[in-house]
Amino acid sequence: MGTQFMDVKQTAEYLNMSVPWVYREAPQLGLVPYKFGRGRNAKIQFKVSDVQAWVKQRTVSG
Repeated sequence: MGTQFMDVKQTAEYLNMSVPWVYREAPQLGLVPYKFGRGRNAKIQFKVSDVQAWVKQRTVSG
């Protein structure tokens, strides 16, 4: 099986953030989006493994 991706809504739910936040802030914070298609029909998705690694990097240790 190939690389698995999450769409923006799934990513937002996984991160417990809003969809606009994922579009606006996540790429600026280092979460790399992948664009599939062109123009208005383009879909932005994130690799599941990238999202999980990104979250792990932000874990606060006490």
